[in-house]
Amino acid sequence: MWWHTNDGLLFTIEKLIYGGEGLARLPADERGRGKAVFLPFVLAGEKVEASITQERPGFARAHVEDILEASPQRLAARCRYFERCGGCNYQHASYQEQLKIKTSVLKENLQRLAKLELPEEPVVHPSPPWNYRNRSRLQVRSEGDFELGYFKISSDGVLPVEECPISSPLINRAIGVLWELGRSRRIPAALREIELFADADDARLLVELYLDSRLDGRARATAGEAIADQLCGALPEVATVYAFGQNISRARRVGHTSDAPGRVIYPGEFRYRSGTAAFRVSGGSFFQVNRFLVEELATLVTRGSGGELALDLYAGVGLFTVGLAERFRHIVGVESAQSSAADLKHNCPPNVKTVHAPVDAYFAGKGARSRPQLVVADPPRAGLGERVAQALVKLDSPRIRYVSCDPATLARDLSLLRTGGYRVEQVHLIDLFPQTYHIESVVELVR
Repeated sequence: MWWHTNDGLLFTIEKLIYGGEGLARLPADERGRGKAVFLPFVLAGEKVEASITQERPGFARAHVEDILEASPQRLAARCRYFERCGGCNYQHASYQEQLKIKTSVLKENLQRLAKLELPEEPVVHPSPPWNYRNRSRLQVRSEGDFELGYFKISSDGVLPVEECPISSPLINRAIGVLWELGRSRRIPAALREIELFADADDARLLVELYLDSRLDGRARATAGEAIADQLCGALPEVATVYAFGQNISRARRVGHTSDAPGRVIYPGEFRYRSGTAAFRVSGGSFFQVNRFLVEELATLVTRGSGGELALDLYAGVGLFTVGLAERFRHIVGVESAQSSAADLKHNCPPNVKTVHAPVDAYFAGKGARSRPQLVVADPPRAGLGERVAQALVKLDSPRIRYVSCDPATLARDLSLLRTGGYRVEQVHLIDLFPQTYHIESVVELVR
């Protein structure tokens, strides 16, 4: 780093970190090496001119004014909304560079937070980098000029978007239809968010409407039916439509599952095919978002296993449970979300026992008494947590397959499991989220 003649700061980017930002440093002082500075939309090795936008006791953030020496892996972004939309972080990098960044971030988090040196390099499972999302959730504003889009980066403001290159072609067609309806004032102001979920063939859509919860039930139903009529009339691929109440004071909603059941506005069954199974997925139920890697992920998690009993924790609608049912005599699938648990029970064969309960509550009951030959765990971003990790240690299963979407909580949980006697046999990085910083991994543990 050095001072520039126009009073800007010059930085050399050391590396990228989890969250998508680059790491550089201010000059060292008497207390040691310089304060960390985080910069978005940069690549390792680049020299940039930047201005400080935020300074805290332990770090600073900066805005890049100019790229002085670009990485050879830098590309022109494909999406016209990139750097304004909060959805993507890496469109300025080649896809091979993205995989390299994610592998490095995963390894560093495991080493730094769990003190884990991997026995071998993570196995990387790439994805086609575009049009991979089978599910997209958009903000809707109809009070003034119609707006349909995503949150702006680091903001609760809505960025209107008319196309999304990481979403499937059918979802993009639906986005176009929604813009036509919105511009002609056929979308009621009660609609605050809409989620579009395309099936494996990208031929049918499940639509979730999130309506202003301040309206009474009758008013929400009327608004939902009006939207469904318009949308189904213009887009015959719509298979079913659900309506949910949405608290608009919560600007951002985490995850896709909903504890409150949705109202079916446009009846119809939506199924997602993976391998030989077709999974019923209802409004509010969780399902993996990368349409190219669903089957590969399911095969990876369930392969090479078999025996008397398997346990599938955070089972969702049964993507892994159904595969395990072909290999084990008995399976227990545990799921806490109401909609997903109902779909799980519907999708699973008779040798699966479904349990609608939080995982820690399951272990507090009869779940602690079994000893399965395999445990599969696919927790939300918060991870297992100490209580569930300790329960797994006591369960004493010879094999655990841990599916993670957050390397920091993964590292924390692996520390607990390793202390309890497990060792990491293999780590897989399965890239469900190209163009973004998000990292999906599968860790195989044995004892």
